[in-house]
Amino acid sequence: MQLLLDRWRADPNGTYRSWFLWEERIKNFRSIRRGLQEVVTEIENGTFGNAYRGSTLETVVHSIAEQRQIFRGADHAFLWKPKLRIPDIYEHADNQRAFGRLLDVCLCCDADEQILAAIHDIDAKKIKGLGPAVANLLYFLHPTLVPPFNTAIVNGYNILTGAKVKLGRWDEFLAMRKGILELNAQYRSVLSNDLGAVGGLLFDIGSGRYPAPPREDDKAAVLAWQQDLARVREEAFKANKIITEARASDHTHTEIQSWLRDLGIALGYDVWVAANDRGRQLNGGKLGDGCLDTLPAMATGESNDAVRLIDVLWLDKAAGGIVAAYEVEHTTSIYSGIVRMLDLALGDKAHALEGLFLVAPDDREGEVRAQVARPAFRRITDLKVLYLPYGELRTHREAIARFGHGMKPVQSIARVLA
Repeated sequence: MQLLLDRWRADPNGTYRSWFLWEERIKNFRSIRRGLQEVVTEIENGTFGNAYRGSTLETVVHSIAEQRQIFRGADHAFLWKPKLRIPDIYEHADNQRAFGRLLDVCLCCDADEQILAAIHDIDAKKIKGLGPAVANLLYFLHPTLVPPFNTAIVNGYNILTGAKVKLGRWDEFLAMRKGILELNAQYRSVLSNDLGAVGGLLFDIGSGRYPAPPREDDKAAVLAWQQDLARVREEAFKANKIITEARASDHTHTEIQSWLRDLGIALGYDVWVAANDRGRQLNGGKLGDGCLDTLPAMATGESNDAVRLIDVLWLDKAAGGIVAAYEVEHTTSIYSGIVRMLDLALGDKAHALEGLFLVAPDDREGEVRAQVARPAFRRITDLKVLYLPYGELRTHREAIARFGHGMKPVQSIARVLA
């Protein structure tokens, strides 16, 4: 088992390096929590509606499904299947409220027992089509208590342990969860308190990327397994297209952040780069070079954790307030960037803001507009969030840096989303 873990952790295309250590992964936790809070509020107020398409829930689940390979297809369980009338939370008001209570309890609690009680309560309702796929929502609320869930993870668990867990039943999921917690505790030093790591391992085994070690003490079987592991490692370093593309995306994201950093400094602002990005290597230095080491308390207020993760902030040197905020969405979900903007703009320190910008490739304009048009983001129109295309920034940034003053030049090349 230790050999498997060592090989898996070193594999550039395995879920550990390509997803679990992916820096953008962490940013999604708060935005998904915020989205689920909105789902609960709408259900409680009777404004959720009776359709999945266009709902706040669709927005949240879609952002989860965009999380690299382990969560692909996470939205399938929530898609409305009219012939089967499942999942039965869109047309059945009582079931919808029960689903809302499950989310509300898990949003508010921090204890294992409370989560389990909430799961048992929803299981007792026997809501058609609402099974353990909901665990993918709960994982983002409690990553140390609830593992992610999909077919490949179940298959991986069964292959590794010899269990016979079945899909679609909460009692089967809870039994698997208990076994996953035990497995994670045994190998925590090379996994993580975050159950996404062990979930990724099981996903890679269940999807056929890695063979599980033989459970019997058979020298021939162990040798064959070791040869299979060696083959996987050789293939990983020969065909690492996925990680190459991911690194190229991250580099472009970093490059755009550096443009905004340099432009802000040239215009006379203090600049903040996202806390989890400032150490990235760039042109022989670091992305955070020349930027603030800490955010002034008056700039963040109660939304400090969310604000610190916004890609780039420009601050007034004298007053210390945030003047402009930029979220760079190169390949990641537009959703999480919008939520961080909302956290800032609706906070108690937003009075000095002159600009909120979603910065994205030119060919993503349609996607940006479609996301902003969702009912979940109806406040965006009032907040006047602008779309800043890469092309406009690339073309005009040097001239703005040389001759510009204040926010007007940047606002003039951005596009209104309303």
